[in-house]
Amino acid sequence: MIEVDYRFPPGVDAQKQAKVIAVGQTAGTWDARFAHREAVLSEHLGKVIGVETQTNTGYSIATVRFPETNVENDISSLLTMIFGKYSMAGAAKVVAVRLPRSYGLSPKFGISGIREKLGVFNRPLVMAIFKPALGLSAADHAGILKEVAYAGLDIIKDDEILGDLDTAPTLQRLKACRQVIDQVKQETGRTVLYAVNVTGNADKLIEKARLLVREGANALLLNVLSYGFSVLQALAADADVNVPIFTHPALAGALCAAPDHGMAYSVILGTFMAHGGADAVLYPAHYGSLPFDAVEEAKIKDSLRERNVFPVPSAGIHPGIVPKAIADYGNDVILNAGTGIMDHPSGAASGVKAFFEALARVEKKESFELQSLPDGALKLAVEKWGSDS
Repeated sequence: MIEVDYRFPPGVDAQKQAKVIAVGQTAGTWDARFAHREAVLSEHLGKVIGVETQTNTGYSIATVRFPETNVENDISSLLTMIFGKYSMAGAAKVVAVRLPRSYGLSPKFGISGIREKLGVFNRPLVMAIFKPALGLSAADHAGILKEVAYAGLDIIKDDEILGDLDTAPTLQRLKACRQVIDQVKQETGRTVLYAVNVTGNADKLIEKARLLVREGANALLLNVLSYGFSVLQALAADADVNVPIFTHPALAGALCAAPDHGMAYSVILGTFMAHGGADAVLYPAHYGSLPFDAVEEAKIKDSLRERNVFPVPSAGIHPGIVPKAIADYGNDVILNAGTGIMDHPSGAASGVKAFFEALARVEKKESFELQSLPDGALKLAVEKWGSDS
């Protein structure tokens, strides 16, 4: 069975609205014409299994149980059932969804598979974002990748707004960067993942992903909420797309940020991504540059890890927050930085080195106070961005 928690603000009759959801989002009502079908129809009805009002806030949480037989083992039909039409009915927010472990897809790679590809098993992974986001040529991308890859970077990704544009077509970017990846592998033995942003209309996107993989892409990036969970699941289920899929949270605020409408970030970026086939999921860190709730972040992390999906706290990440990130996440985390690497005062390679200096300093339990730092990449980063140690 599938259980969903709906939160209603004060003044809403939660028991009544939960009943509306349980019936209206499933079989609906029927009259005597369908009495002979009542037993079958009843099997499709949702059921209200509890309503609790919080005395300190006046908010109510109603839990509705849905039959799994009503949906197609995917996220799209699930969304339609649990909140489709009712999402337009007034103040109500989906704050938790509990799915059977077998529901949807598990990651092809996830934490263990990505670590195996990289040959890195005992520390957080460090990831960068190509910056500037737009206007660079394919050769520019390759030059940036060469700089950060030789500095020890594990993963790099396209910016989510970079599509298949004339200035740097996706296949050209990949071919230019693939030469660097191969060179680094040959000279150092290290693998660097490049998550290429896959875009396009639904009828072309899957074939484009297959082409990118055939041409050497070793990871993909997908804006799931822009293109749809069905696209994520199609990519994840495709035998020819045999590379990790990194998902971006673009558009999540439109679905999740309102206090009394939509769905919780932990549902969209945690539960649904984890059951949708993602291998690694980006989302804002509460100590980053976007407003985000630490409780929601922790729920996302737990939902992802439970299904072997890599958490990737992002947005405003820089070397000075490494102590806080490690305290929250331990080793199974990807530290994803754009400006926190690319805008380092001594260049992008030093931005990468600063992260590794920070990881070493955390491991030794050494202070991040500016006066205690030796001259080098980390000190310059802390001087620019500060620290949260």
